[in-house]
Amino acid sequence: MPPTLDLSGATHSKMIMAPPRLNLRRAASYQGDRGPLSSTSSRFNFNHLVFASPPPSPRLPTLVPPPRRRKSGAPRPSRVLKAVFWVFVTSLVLYSALARVKDSTVMSSWLDVSERYEMVPWDSLPDFASPIVLDDRKRGASWTVSIPPGHRFPLSVKEYSEMPAQCREVSARVNELRQQQAKQSMIHNPFSRADASSYFVDIREAEKVGILPGLRGKVKTASSASSQHAAVDEDRGMVGEAKGHLVNGEVCDTSLTFVLESADAGLGKTLMAMWTAYGLAQRQGRAFFVDDSRWAYGDYTAIFQPPPQPRCRSPPRHQILPCPYQARHLVVTPATAEDFFTATLAADLPAREGGRDDVNSERRLQKDRFQLARIGHDALFRLNDQDERYVSGRVKELSGKARGGGVVVGVHVRRGDRHPLEYQYGESYIPLEAYTERTGRILDDARRGGVGSQQTPDLSSLVLVASDDPVVYESEGFAGASRAQEQIKLASKTAIQKVNPDRTVMHKFVDEAWGWEGGFFSAVFWNLGRPKAGKGSGTPPPPSADTLRLRSLIGRAYMMDLAVLSRASDFVVCTVSAMGCRLMAVMMPGGWDEVVQGGRWVNIDGEYGWDGGLW
Repeated sequence: MPPTLDLSGATHSKMIMAPPRLNLRRAASYQGDRGPLSSTSSRFNFNHLVFASPPPSPRLPTLVPPPRRRKSGAPRPSRVLKAVFWVFVTSLVLYSALARVKDSTVMSSWLDVSERYEMVPWDSLPDFASPIVLDDRKRGASWTVSIPPGHRFPLSVKEYSEMPAQCREVSARVNELRQQQAKQSMIHNPFSRADASSYFVDIREAEKVGILPGLRGKVKTASSASSQHAAVDEDRGMVGEAKGHLVNGEVCDTSLTFVLESADAGLGKTLMAMWTAYGLAQRQGRAFFVDDSRWAYGDYTAIFQPPPQPRCRSPPRHQILPCPYQARHLVVTPATAEDFFTATLAADLPAREGGRDDVNSERRLQKDRFQLARIGHDALFRLNDQDERYVSGRVKELSGKARGGGVVVGVHVRRGDRHPLEYQYGESYIPLEAYTERTGRILDDARRGGVGSQQTPDLSSLVLVASDDPVVYESEGFAGASRAQEQIKLASKTAIQKVNPDRTVMHKFVDEAWGWEGGFFSAVFWNLGRPKAGKGSGTPPPPSADTLRLRSLIGRAYMMDLAVLSRASDFVVCTVSAMGCRLMAVMMPGGWDEVVQGGRWVNIDGEYGWDGGLW
């Protein structure tokens, strides 16, 4: 056992005493830092070589080197995602830039003449009528309608019917581009109420700044024949417009041109549309023109007198646009008239409780259309001199037959391809008994309240009948009635056979007779005057002069029927499903309050009121 340390005999008299609070225990990291003196002892280890010194300094290299990382060829997932993201963003930016350059037709600066315009060549413009987008990176997108100078006028019925929808589509596209540009702009006004219609550039302004070629630009036509046809239409001018007036007069500032060509064989819808369009043109301060170059009834002046001529000349044909409706020079056809009237008139109605679909708003809308049509009737419904003289004399003759407080009741019977609105007669026609019953009630009311009730009021009253079916005149219910006019009659097959000579005698061969039994049908009208070999062919030939003359006679007879009934009748009994019935309400003297509200216009086709819609 080793000897112990004896300090009792120490020579030092002074010793330093450690404070009692001083902890003399060694730190845990230094426990066992002194090993045994002998290396053969079991307590001998190498820990004192590692932990004997203080912790390593961060500035010095680590005593234990870090483990080596494995070298792998696979990249990190985060780097892959970043690379894919940036590739996608770059591709999207490049695609948007290329699409922007490809789709932009004209690079303009919003019609500022002092600035320079970067535009594509005129050769890249379409050679047909079409709306186009004008893309300006500085001031936003706009749009216009491109019609090549020298293009045929008017356009086809199909082109006119499709053009408003195309304009709305392009207008919506421009509105989207504007919204995207406004979001990127720092000066966007969130309270701006500008819509896509305000971004339209009229053709006259586009030609001034060189966006569109105009009359001096390169004229592109599909063929020489089409250009010759366009030149003929251009030289013809509008109805009643002299050629010298086209050259010497000033171009109207704003105008509305009504094209009579229609896919509908009936004449009533075209008249209602033309009268209403004239009323709107007067309200908007536009000059009014009529084009009859491809009218199915021939020349306008063969039935009516020329319309009132403005003091300015009609604009160049390529500047007359079917849309938008705020264009400087607008063209309206029976195919686009209903959309034009609805968009123009409905926008003026106040947004009251119930919206624009409530009863009061609809009634105000119909009254407004009635008044516009009345303005057009007063200005445009002037028959040619021959028919006007006959109608005036006929009205005077018939009015003189109603004496002693008697009334004149006009009855209009429409058959053919126009069926009633009432459900039970939807596939047939209103019975003639319904007409005679309502006519009898009107005559009874007049007899009880008339001045000549003490005399013979039955003899002083008069019933007039007009119909597209010749059989109606021969019916028992209208045996004592008078025809509205006898100048031009639509004959039945029976009447024609009575005129033909005896078949037992040899005569020159004639085709089998046919009449208008059943009323007016569109198929009969379009095949009128055509040879049997050509009927049913895919592309009908242009109508001949004889065909146009026959169609004109039908139109004249129809117009004289309506004129006599509306002028001579105190009451009119008809079906609202027929356009002629609604036309007579406009033609009768007295206006909306007296005719429609006062009960002088009587509808027997359901509980419907007057409607100016083109249906």
